[in-house]
This record gives sequence, C-alpha cells and structure tokens, in this order.
Amino acid sequence: MPRKGRKDAPGAVHHIIVRGIERGILFRDDADRNDFLTRLGKILIETKTRCFAWALIPNHFHLLLKTGSFPVATVMGRLLTGYATSFNRRYHRSGHLFQNRYKSILCQEDAYLKELVRYIHLNPLRATIVPDVSELDRYPFSGHSYLMGKRSNDWQAMDEVLALFGEKKSVARRRYRAFLMKGIALGTQPDLVGGGLIRSAGGWSAVRLMRKAGLFQKSDERMLGDGEFVERVLSDARESMKTRYSLSTQGISIADIIPAVCNIFSIEPHRIIGPSKERTIVKARALVCYWAVRELGMTMTEVARHLKIALSTASSVVNKGEKIARDKCLSIKDILIANK
Repeated sequence: MPRKGRKDAPGAVHHIIVRGIERGILFRDDADRNDFLTRLGKILIETKTRCFAWALIPNHFHLLLKTGSFPVATVMGRLLTGYATSFNRRYHRSGHLFQNRYKSILCQEDAYLKELVRYIHLNPLRATIVPDVSELDRYPFSGHSYLMGKRSNDWQAMDEVLALFGEKKSVARRRYRAFLMKGIALGTQPDLVGGGLIRSAGGWSAVRLMRKAGLFQKSDERMLGDGEFVERVLSDARESMKTRYSLSTQGISIADIIPAVCNIFSIEPHRIIGPSKERTIVKARALVCYWAVRELGMTMTEVARHLKIALSTASSVVNKGEKIARDKCLSIKDILIANK
C-alpha cells in the first residue's frame, strides 16, 4: 500500500496558536475581530481547509484546522499577512504584529479532536472575557456559540464536530455542552499546548528531523498523539531526509526533473513552462510540482517562479501530482535514471 501523505497533505490536523508581539493586543475592538473572521472564512473556503474550533482573545487566538488543498503554512501566511497589513493601516502603525513564530501542534485527530475543541472553546471563559457558560453560549468570537446554534457561518465544520456527540443535532449539542462543562474543572491543561506533547521516546528527534527535512516552516511545531502516531511521523521524516540527502548529493534540481517528467508524457520540456491548460501539460506540471516540493524540498514560491505559474496554481497541483505518481507507480529516482 502507498504511504499516506505527510502533514501538508489533506487530512493533517493542526492546533494553531498565534500571539501578539511582546504580548501586544491583536484585536482592539469588534471591528478588528470581524475583519479577522471575514479574512479567515474567505481563506478557509478558498483552500478547502476545515476549521473544527476557534477562539479570539485580545492578545492571541486559537484555530483547530484540518488541511485541504493547501498546506497550513500557506493558509496561515495569507491570514497573518493580510490581517497585519490591515491592522497596521487602520491604526497608523508599522512593524510586526505577531510573535516571530506561531505555534502549530500536529495532532492525532481520532484521539484528541474532542479534547482540543473543548480546550479552545473554553478559552474566553478562562480569560474571563465571559463570566460563565451561559454567556459563552452567546459569545460571538468563539466557535462554541456556533456549535450551540446561536450563530452561523459558512466555514466552520460544525456538523463534523457535532457528529462526534450524536446523530441528532439537538442531542449532540446537549452532549457537547455537557462535555465542555466537565472541562472547566480541568484547568489550563498544559499537556495539550505546552511541554510533554511528544508521546514516545525520541519524539523531539522527530521534530528536529522534520525541520531539517523542510516539512516544518515558519512555526513552532510539536506533536500531540500516541506512540504509534509519533513513530509514523518520525518514519516519514527519516524517509524524506534520506531521499532529499541523496538527491542533494547528486546535485539534482528541478531542471533535471522537468525533462525526465516530460519524457514520460512525450512532450517538449519548454512546453511545461507557463500557464498552459492543455490536459497533458497540466498533468506533467503537477508531477514536477509534487516532486520539487516533496522530494527536493523547494518552496511553493520557488517552484512557481521556475515554472512561471501563479503561486496558487503550484500549491493546488502538488496533491494532484502525488496522486499521479501513486497511480502510475512512479518514483523520482527511477525516472531520473531512465532519463540519463
């Protein structure tokens, strides 16, 4: 069986925590919060990213995201850059708005999803923004009030979360609320966001390997899962490191991949450069993007610049390229050898 995609493939769940620089305020008023949510919703829909939970606190915010057609780094890059630019313009300020690194915890969905939804949605109560759960039910800047049916939007994955508590919505909401209230007595639960997130021996070596492999970028990445989950991530990281090291020592670059891929599809290499929509060229370009990003460790921006295509195009076709490689049983090493 083919290996499942790594963390930037569809299905990876991330608990994102973003704080203001020097504990500064990110949201001064409801206009700021509404601006942020409008941007968030638009980006989530465009990138097919699902949001299970969220909460806005004056100096930080939490998101629980499941990646879709774009990696979480792209989603967060667009969100943070757009909001910071708008915030600075609104308040006639300059400079950084967020801490240099946002924290992104790679989570094991089946084991921790309910716990994380509860943890995130209790944040406004813990921060004393609201005095009790009744007020939290109506608080407009947390996903809890939306799960309770008090508000609505078109981007929060409410049905998926409620399905964890029952088939009928009224029953699911009642059970979810009871589950949430039980969490109040648990306090801040540092095991969900702080130290101790690596659940097996050698876990931090997995993080270091993934950073070296370029799988974690511009974030403070940790893992929340059991030993088997961490070992699977570690195995993927080692495999990626091995492949990238091998290709790097051979001096392999995207310039070597393009003619090899074009040879598979019987097209001239120059035809893959540019935004052509011809079916065969689109497939070849997707395969090039996939191998350049996943095997060579190039950034989406570098690939887009080299192929003279839009960044959004490069991001959206990586997963298509992975499917092509899997369906055709193609290996980057094999096609490079065949093209020599």
